Formats: sequence, C-alpha cells, structure tokens
Amino acid sequence: MTDMDGWVAFVGAGPGDDGLLTMRAVRLLGAAGVVVAEPGIADRVQHLINADTQIVEPSDAAGTARVLLRAAEEGRLAVRLYAGDPLLAGAVGEVQACAKAKVRFEIVPGVPARSAGAGEMRVIHANEASQVSYGPGTLVIAGAETAPQDLGKMLIAAGWPDTTPFAITWDGTTTDQQTVATTLGRIGPDLKAAGVTVATTHGGAVAVVGDAAAAKDRFSWYETKPLFGWRVLVPRTREQASVVSERLREYGAVPEEVPTIAVEPPRTPQQMERAVKGLVTGRYQWVAFTSANAVKAVREKLEEYGLDARAFAGVKVAAVGEQTSAALLDFGIRPDLVPDGQQSAEGLADAWPPFDDLLDPINRVLLPRADIATETLVARLTDLGWEAEDVTAYRTVRAAPPPAPIREAIKGGGFDAVLFTSSSTVRNLVGIAGKPHAVTVIGVIGPQTAKTATEFGLRVDVTSPKASVTALVDALAEFGAAQRDAAAAAGEPLRRPSERRRGARRRLR
Repeated sequence: MTDMDGWVAFVGAGPGDDGLLTMRAVRLLGAAGVVVAEPGIADRVQHLINADTQIVEPSDAAGTARVLLRAAEEGRLAVRLYAGDPLLAGAVGEVQACAKAKVRFEIVPGVPARSAGAGEMRVIHANEASQVSYGPGTLVIAGAETAPQDLGKMLIAAGWPDTTPFAITWDGTTTDQQTVATTLGRIGPDLKAAGVTVATTHGGAVAVVGDAAAAKDRFSWYETKPLFGWRVLVPRTREQASVVSERLREYGAVPEEVPTIAVEPPRTPQQMERAVKGLVTGRYQWVAFTSANAVKAVREKLEEYGLDARAFAGVKVAAVGEQTSAALLDFGIRPDLVPDGQQSAEGLADAWPPFDDLLDPINRVLLPRADIATETLVARLTDLGWEAEDVTAYRTVRAAPPPAPIREAIKGGGFDAVLFTSSSTVRNLVGIAGKPHAVTVIGVIGPQTAKTATEFGLRVDVTSPKASVTALVDALAEFGAAQRDAAAAAGEPLRRPSERRRGARRRLR
C-alpha cells in the first residue's frame, strides 16, 4: 500500500514523561484518525490528539489488529500506542497481522521503562559480549560495527548455540540503513555474501541476538519502504520544494532540492501598487491566484503597506490548486473556488461561474500572475462576462546552475528519479544542468509536462493521475513498489535505478 493515509503506526509513548515522546510520535498522534491505547496512556497524550480522532481501548491481539486493519483499509492513519517501546510492550502479534495483510506499517521506538536486566531484554556494549551467558529473550549489542564476526565467536564461546538468530543494522532509522540477518555461526560468510565490509559501511551499528532477530524480514518496515534509499531530484523553486521533499522522506527517499526557477519582483511596481489600492477600495469582485508565488507576491506587497488578510474582506478568492490553496490558508484566507478536476489555469476557467449582473455587484477580476502571460484564462473569463485585470506580480528567471557534483550526478545517473512539476522545470533543469541519465526514472505532473519532457528526449516513466505534487510523489512510490515486487517475484536482488547504470557499485541491503 502506498497511500500515505491508510496505514498503521506502532508508537512508543515512553516511560511516562511527555517530554520523552519522540517528535515523530507527536506528529503521528496529531495526524491519526484512530488511536488504540489503554485509557491511562491515552489520557496522558490527550492534548496531542485531535478532538475528532477516534480513541479505542485495545482488546486481545487479534481484536486489536482487526481495528487497526479496518482503519487502514478505510484510508485512515491508525496509531497503536504503547507504554515504553512497542516491541518490548507486546506489539509483535499486531505487527505480524499488518505484515500478513500487506498493510503498510511503521514502528516508532519509545524510551523503555527499563533499558536492561535479566528478563526479556538485555542491553550491552560489544566489549562485554564474552561475559554474557546464554539465556532466553533478546540481547541488544551496541557498538557492533567494529568486528561483527568476533561477536559471534565470543557469544558461542560463552555458551550461545551457533544457530541463534543474529541481525546487525548500520545507520538505523536513516535512509542509509543497512541490515543483514544471519545466525551466530554464519556472521562472517553472510556479511561477505551481502557485500558488507568495514569499507562499505558507515556510522555505528546495533546487533540483535535472539528470536527478535529472526523476525527481521517480517518487521523490516523501514527498509521495505517503496522508495527506500532513492536519491530523488526535486527541481522547483526553493520555497515550493518542502512539501515534495517531506512526502518523499515519508516513502524512504533522499530528496535533493535544486532550484531551477528564481522569483524576482516585477521591473515596475506601479501595477501591483494600483492593484493593492483597488483591492482595499472594493474595485474587485474576485481575485484569482494561479500559483503560490502569486500569493506570496501579493502578501508581501500588502505587508509593505501594513495590511493583512483583512484586505480581502468582501472579495471572493480563487486558487488554481492545492499548493496555491495552502499558501492562501497560511495567510489566513480560505479560497472560495478551487477546481475539482485539472489543477491548471484551464481547470480554473472550467470551474469559473459566469457573471450575473443581478448577483454580482462588480464584474472585475484581479489576476496577479508571473511575467508569463495567461491569455487563455483571461479570454475564458471575458467570455463569461468578467473583466480581468492581468497584473504582473512577479518575474520568473532561470536559476543559477547547481554545483558541479549535482550536475555530474544528473548527467551520470547518480539520481534514481527526477520529478518535474511543470514544463518550465523541464526546460530550466536541462538548460542549467543537462539531461538526466537514461537510467533515471522521470516523473511528471501531467500531460503537458510529459509532452515537454518527451520533446527534450526524456523517457517518461511516471505520470501523476492529477495535477498535484503529492499525487506525483505517490505515483512515484507506486512505481518503486511495483519494481520491488517484480524483483521479489523473480528472485532477484532489489536494485535502485542508479545502481543499474554501467559501472555503478552494487550495494546489497
């Protein structure tokens, strides 16, 4: 499942202090449609949960799993909240249910009530391994990166069976995460088979010994994200890249933001000054925003005069799509009109109501835009009986070329995917950095952008089903998931697009 809404998160609430909740836990609780937790735990985090979120008390593992799966199937985020850490608090059965149903899930660790002891979990450092006698439960070894094979030898010498499951993870919870699952007696050979050496790994590693290590393949929610480890180029203005990048990170990708368009004030400010005056004096019935940059330009001009969102009182506001709507909402304005279908100037024109001289006291529409003309929208508004005042609110210019390593990665296949959100991003990226390599997956936001990409000799692999940047990222995630499933069905190792280019160093996870 690649829908970001319908999934399950197993979240640790920590030992009791709200200050010990992770930032990820707080964010998921605020976004949840369903929270399943014991009353005492739910009460403790009530202030972090939305008022309309359904709170359910858990039953047995099977019943609780049904609640979680049903919520995910309905397209909601279901959070299963535990005291301490999920896997130490008994989440295993519910996690297994999600894995079996192929419902996307995530495990968010919490600070456990105890971090070591003789019971179900012991935590040691690697230099203590020779002193740990065999026992039931799970052994966690910090500092395992130096000589993993020696750990196996020390534990076997201390009485642990050589068939005991062993898993070691480098750079955990990052997009460089790398895990190898084996047994104590086969650590050396299995690391070699996976191409893992001290030279190919980075950072620290944690090893898990015992039955929990055997569940690595079933619980590997992070490394099985559909875009795990993908390096994705986001060629947008810097202000507009954050939403795309955050969505990509949710899918496990590593976004690289490369501005291709720079936004500058208009050469002559008089038009905008007259437009602001007209807005305040009631000259317009509508203001139509065709980009988030237009919202930003008008907002900045209003603030120059000490004005705020109240300047729009009595004026209807239209937005071309979700990004523009988000910029308006951030300014405190809820748009009256947003097209349901195509999120473009044409889609906005299709949704625009005709002028009615009985209901509409004024027939003027303010259209703040870039220095690129919008004749189609103006013509359509005129046909509907409106008088459109086309005002240059900002200029778009080609951004400076990115640094040499980025240009080399674009042309040499160092990126796994590039996402184009407009025809101008295609033209500008090719102009400042060159064409992406043939192995790079090309994703586009719609048919017009696809046409432009094709004209530049690019193979389009992914087209968003609607003109939405989040839909484009979701479509890329579906593409990545399909590639992962195809590799698994063929019994082949999963390789990112950048690993398929000639001469690329393979790195098995």
